[in-house]
Amino acid sequence: MSVKCIVMGVCGSGKTTVGLAIARELHASFIDGDDLHPRANIIKMRSGHPLNDDDRKPWLERVSDVFFSLSNRSCSGVVVCSALKKKYRDIIRQGNEGLVFVHLYGSKELILERMKQRKGHYMKEDMVNSQFADLEFPQADEKDVINIDISGTIDEVIAASIKAVKETMHE
Repeated sequence: MSVKCIVMGVCGSGKTTVGLAIARELHASFIDGDDLHPRANIIKMRSGHPLNDDDRKPWLERVSDVFFSLSNRSCSGVVVCSALKKKYRDIIRQGNEGLVFVHLYGSKELILERMKQRKGHYMKEDMVNSQFADLEFPQADEKDVINIDISGTIDEVIAASIKAVKETMHE
């Protein structure tokens, strides 16, 4: 059975670490959603400016297209993508059945502490506030979203995420 998983959340929530672990465990391709951003988005973020909805639309369509391509080839994939607003998740869902979103969430204080420890990433610490402002925490009507609290150790977060994805595969 193939898996189509989006690991989502604000910057610094552990999306890449958790996404890589899920992909390894489930023998799926791993794709960093940051690599799908159009050049203009990367330049804008690197210069310290947050993206707006118009900037994000072509990026989210690319993420959606990746899942369409994977499904077309009966392949499994894990994509990390912030997917902060419900309308963003809806763009990714378009034409893609069987997606599961793993939403990694934690307090702003925890995220800020993690961001201080990161190196080599273009997301600036002061952009954390804009990400939290944009975040629409997934509600019960988004039945394809699993909310995972990141306040535990990274091993605990990875284990909970893998367990939850596997459980959705067997429903």
